[in-house]
Amino acid sequence: MDLIIDRWFHILAGIAWIGLLYYFNFVQAVAMPKAKADNTAAAITKHIAPLALLWFRWAALVTWLTGSYYLSKSGIGWANAFMLKGSAAPIGLGAWLGTIMLFNVWVLIWPNQKKVLGIVQADDATKAKAARIAFLASRTNTMLSIPMLFFMVTGPHGLPRIF
Repeated sequence: MDLIIDRWFHILAGIAWIGLLYYFNFVQAVAMPKAKADNTAAAITKHIAPLALLWFRWAALVTWLTGSYYLSKSGIGWANAFMLKGSAAPIGLGAWLGTIMLFNVWVLIWPNQKKVLGIVQADDATKAKAARIAFLASRTNTMLSIPMLFFMVTGPHGLPRIF
């Protein structure tokens, strides 16, 4: 029963994480230049972005932790998945991609977004560099999310015969 509950938390947290990732990349990134042009960007950077980033980073962590727990308790084996052994290899690839994405969230995106949003003091040059790093890490995560989702879904259901 605990694995069923864990898996649901993993799925729900993953939906929140990837949903916010797609929001940042496909909605907010596109809308911000327009919001800056009509002087409404301040509301987004002051009220919406910090709250969305809070949910984003904690959803990433909960997704990773619940996924790790599932791998360790489900019979797949955490070590088998991360060592890409046998039938655990597909879900292991998804887990590795998720791990890289988690790293990007906590080590690249969040520390740099704090500078961009003014949560941490930074001069304009530092903010510009931080914005570029956060942007590239976020876009990287968007691209990694596609194969990550593929391998996470095919792991328990088996890869198609073409692989």
